[in-house]
Formats: sequence, C-alpha cells, structure tokens
Amino acid sequence: MKTTRRKFLAGASLLTLAPALEAYPMKKEKPVLVHHVFFWLKNPGSKEDLAKLIAGVKSLSKIETIQYIHVGVPASTEQRDVVDNSYSVSELMFFKDLAGQKTYQDHPLHQKFIAECSPLWEKVIVYDTING
Repeated sequence: MKTTRRKFLAGASLLTLAPALEAYPMKKEKPVLVHHVFFWLKNPGSKEDLAKLIAGVKSLSKIETIQYIHVGVPASTEQRDVVDNSYSVSELMFFKDLAGQKTYQDHPLHQKFIAECSPLWEKVIVYDTING
C-alpha cells in the first residue's frame, strides 16, 4: 500500500491529539441541567419573524444563571429518518442546578421574551435533562 504525504500528515495530526485528550480526563461533574427548546414559527417563511425570534432568544443570555447559551437554526445536514429539522429556532442552555433554571424561568427578561415573542411561534417543545 502506497503512503502519500497527505495520508502521512493526516495520521501525524491525529497522533498529536492523544496528549490533548489525556489533559481532559473524564470525571464526574456536579449536576448540570440542560434546557433545550425548539420553536416553530407561525410564519416560517418570514425572515423578519425569524430575526425577531433569534434576537429575543439571544437577549436571554443576560440572565445571570445561564452558564452557556447556543442559539441555532436547522443545519443543512444529510436528510435521514431520525433527523427532525422542521423547527425554526433552537436554544440550548446550561445551568449549574435546578435553582438556576428556576431563576431563569421566573426572571423578568424571560417573562418579557415570552410576552414579546410568543405571538411569533405556533409550537414550542422543551427538553430538560440533568446529568445521569
């Protein structure tokens, strides 16, 4: 089998990852609550409604108990039976604990977001998980 320079460099690059992986050992962490929400717009073709919903979700990042927030739209990945990309916007948030998530739920910024953006969506699904 002939080894090309490209294959050699790719293999060598992978070998350099081994020490980095060892630097991040797997360990048990404190419970972390993950809050994942999917929104379906009433008018999915409206770029204005999409922009307003994304801006509204991003405004939630100012809530102090959110450790990390990711706001996204469906990716153009391979179409498979197990992939649901029918939603318009998703938010993924991490909290240290249940109390932090409760603070977020009751926070005035979250309540304002609901009041201002709920007319934009027709459906919302929430998945909350905690480390097992």
